[in-house]
Amino acid sequence: MKSILFLVFLFISVSISAQNLPKVSSGKIERLENFSSQFVSPRNIDIWLPEGYNTENKYNVVYMHDGQMLFDSTQTWNKKEWFADEIFAKLITENKIEPSIIVAIWNTPERITEYFPYKIFENLETELQKSILEKYGNGKKISSDNYLKFIVSEVKPFIDKNYSTNSEKEHTMIIGSSMGGLISAYAISEYPEIFGGAACLSTAWFSFVEPNYAIPMAAFQYFEKNLPSPSDHKIYFDYGTGESDRPYELTQSFVDLIAKGRGFGESNYKSMVFEKAVHDEIAWSGRLQIPLIFLLQK
Repeated sequence: MKSILFLVFLFISVSISAQNLPKVSSGKIERLENFSSQFVSPRNIDIWLPEGYNTENKYNVVYMHDGQMLFDSTQTWNKKEWFADEIFAKLITENKIEPSIIVAIWNTPERITEYFPYKIFENLETELQKSILEKYGNGKKISSDNYLKFIVSEVKPFIDKNYSTNSEKEHTMIIGSSMGGLISAYAISEYPEIFGGAACLSTAWFSFVEPNYAIPMAAFQYFEKNLPSPSDHKIYFDYGTGESDRPYELTQSFVDLIAKGRGFGESNYKSMVFEKAVHDEIAWSGRLQIPLIFLLQK
C-alpha cells in the first residue's frame, strides 16, 4: 500500500518543465524536473518524443543513462553530445527501426556508486571494496540496486502511464556507455522480465581502478550465472582501440565467451571493435545506429 501511495504522490508531484530544455533538430523534449524517488537522489529526466508522436500509436521505449549528454552539446560539460535525436529520427524516417521514445535519465555526483553493479562489488575482498569507495564513492555506498529499482519501479511506471508506450520487455531497451554500459548489462541481467535488449558501448570493465584481476573476475562470475535467456533477449557490446577503451579488449573477449556459453549467437548477440575510436560522446554517436538497428529493427 505504501508503494502505491508513493506512486500516486509521484504522478501528482512530478512537473513537466519547459525551462532550459536541450535544443533538438527533430522531435521534442519534455522534462521531468527533479524527479523524486524512494531509492536515489532526485534528478532530471528528459523524454524525447519523435516527430508525429501521438497517442493513437504505441512506441518502443529506450532508457539511456547519462541523459544530459545526449542531445545538446551547448549544455554538456565537455561540449560533446550523442546526437541522439538526429540518429533516432533518421532511422525512424528511413523505416530502419520502430518508432521509439528516449527516456534520458540524468546522472548525479553519485554516478560511479549508482552504476557499479552491487552483486559484483559484494564479491570483492573487503580491502578492495574500501579502496574503491575511498577513491570514487564520495562518502556514498554502492547503490546500483537502488538505481535499478528507481528505473523499473518508479520511472518506467510513470512513462508507461503518461506516454503511449509498448510496455512489454521486447519493446523496452536500456543503453549506456562506459560505466553506463556496465549498468545496462547489469540491468538486463537483474530485470530480464523488464528489458528485452541492452546496448553497452565502451563498457568500463573496471579499468578506472588500478589493475586488479579480482574485479573483472567477479564480473565474469556474475554474468556467467546471470545473463538473461538468449531466447528472448538481445545484447550489444563494443569498444574502441583508441585512448582508454584499449584496456577493455581482454575483458570483453572473456565476456563474449561467457555469452556464447550461455547460448547467445549472431541473431541475439553482437560484439564489435572500432579501430582508433576513443572514449567519448562523438565516438559513441558515430556508431549508435548499429545497436539501435540491432535492437529495434522492424
